[in-house]
Amino acid sequence: MMRTDSALIQRYTCSDRVNHWVVAITFILAALSGLALFDPIFFWLTNLFGGGPWTRIVHPYIGLLMFILFIGMALRFWSSNHLTAADRQWMKQWRDVIGKHEENLPQVGKYNAGQKYVFWILVITLPLLLLTGLIMWQPWFAPYFSIGLLRLATVVHALAAFCVIALIMVHIYAAIWVKGSVRAMTRGTVTAAWAKQHHAAWHNEISKGAK
Repeated sequence: MMRTDSALIQRYTCSDRVNHWVVAITFILAALSGLALFDPIFFWLTNLFGGGPWTRIVHPYIGLLMFILFIGMALRFWSSNHLTAADRQWMKQWRDVIGKHEENLPQVGKYNAGQKYVFWILVITLPLLLLTGLIMWQPWFAPYFSIGLLRLATVVHALAAFCVIALIMVHIYAAIWVKGSVRAMTRGTVTAAWAKQHHAAWHNEISKGAK
């Protein structure tokens, strides 16, 4: 039986949401502790972690935990984030996206092209943050690397962190901008009308399965 527009559709399971929010919390903690160590202007943030020495100690452990949890999230959503020809066309029509002229856009699956690019950028940058972070990690691994490599790792780590922080800020803004998106990750459900408007191909797919 076809759903009415007011009917609720499950978009995320409870475990999906828990995984997402735990990754989000560890990301915030990693970002704040990392900024505290990055520049003296942010040093006041060390008060959130018990001072400078404790911030230096806990930051790499928080980052490692975030990466491990992200692996689980990436595996959950991997199959839904493959880029298609419709995604590339969606990106070409970015003016319609910004102007909210969704009637002019190709039908979108469970995730639109913007969401998919966020996913794949994270898949690339988080391992880079992990690798450079391990190289810099005092006193465990840093002594085994040359000063030149340590300096390079520091620069790459900072640049990758800047990219990820900026990306997540855009991700949060987009979730708020598209009304109903936050509900999906807090309650796990969206209305059929929301699904038809923003993710028509996904809505058609699940509607056929419900018949």
